[in-house]
Amino acid sequence: MQGIVVIKCGGSTMDQLPDTFFQAIAKLQAEGKQIVIVHGGGPAINGMLDRVQIAPQFVDGMRVTCEDTLRVVEMVLCGSINKALVRRLTQAGAKAWGASGIDGQTLVAEKTSKPLGWVGEVKQADTTIPLAILAQGYVPVIAPLSVSRDGADAFNVNADVAAGAIAAALSAEKLILVTDVPGILRPEPDGSKALVQEASTEEIERMIAEGIITGGMIPKVQSALDALGQGVQQVVICRGTAEDVLAVSSGEAVGTTVRVNVNQPQ
Repeated sequence: MQGIVVIKCGGSTMDQLPDTFFQAIAKLQAEGKQIVIVHGGGPAINGMLDRVQIAPQFVDGMRVTCEDTLRVVEMVLCGSINKALVRRLTQAGAKAWGASGIDGQTLVAEKTSKPLGWVGEVKQADTTIPLAILAQGYVPVIAPLSVSRDGADAFNVNADVAAGAIAAALSAEKLILVTDVPGILRPEPDGSKALVQEASTEEIERMIAEGIITGGMIPKVQSALDALGQGVQQVVICRGTAEDVLAVSSGEAVGTTVRVNVNQPQ
């Protein structure tokens, strides 16, 4: 389905998102643009883990999820974070509907073989629920939890990975990964960092190999590559300002644009 824009809101940016960001979403919705939001919630999860005295652990930017951590993740992402986003969208004049990857088996996953505990590797993304919500005139706001094929187990899924899978299943026009940096930054000889405005899939893979892309940016760019490989036309990594979101939605160059071929037209 064409014309859908999937926006992933990072947990580290959630509290920093201004009212104007949500107003921008409302504006796009009023103009007929179909918006899907997938969100994280890392700092809120860490805060709750601290309250219950569980130390957070990460491997290559991915959260290690034991059974106790999974219960906290599910409570925070499907509860307080999801509903806070729905409320802010509603206050801005948008119509929003909260859900998770568990609902309707939107995200079916298998437990990863990596040493990450109850983290799922997405095997299938079902578009039934997001499309039904869009058809009723609402913005789907999706928490990145997943479920096993038989429904017996729930899994944590990195929000970037979840957004990429959902964008690919929807054949989205754009996937926007909102983060707390302007985009991919490349070190310069003078010690400063320069924004990489456009990058091909080959350049992304090279920057990972060279250590230019590290930490939490790795799952972002990997989800970008996966989404591009499955039919998403364009992935943009940028800040969550209203100006950036509106500019990206209208086709202007903002942040880092990742395409299969950087020379193809927008």
